[in-house]
Amino acid sequence: MADQAISLSKYDKNWPRMFQDEKLRLAPLLCPWIEGDIEHVGSTAVVGMVANPIIDIMVGVQSLMASKEAIKVLTQHGYCYYPYKADVMHWFCKPTPECRTHHLHLVPFNSALWQERISFRNKLRASPDLRAEYCALKLALAREYRNDREQYTQQKWPFIKRVLA
Repeated sequence: MADQAISLSKYDKNWPRMFQDEKLRLAPLLCPWIEGDIEHVGSTAVVGMVANPIIDIMVGVQSLMASKEAIKVLTQHGYCYYPYKADVMHWFCKPTPECRTHHLHLVPFNSALWQERISFRNKLRASPDLRAEYCALKLALAREYRNDREQYTQQKWPFIKRVLA
């Protein structure tokens, strides 16, 4: 899959609206598979956070097997499917892998991954100090791994694990 370079932006007050618009579009498409809710996760979900300006959306599903048919529905409605971390989620981007505005993650509701993402987002929302520390880390990693999205993501994990511990 082609990858877009890491390019962080200051917080944009339009990100919550962009999430809500997409949530309203996705809810009827995914209705047969939704368990739990549709959540705004990732850095665009945290006021004041620098972020790669891609809206991360996590949809709770009963299981990956039970939601497999959603892949076809989503690809017919503008999402590109890629079997990234296929053991824990169905992963999509939109409109193309080279130019992304949205990431969509179908994740078993209340799984470890679901709980980690919600917890991390909520801890960042609640703590200005954690937000500042994470912003500084992301900016440093974006400079170092600008053209290596996988390394950029991997290098954030020690911080995330510490916050979740």
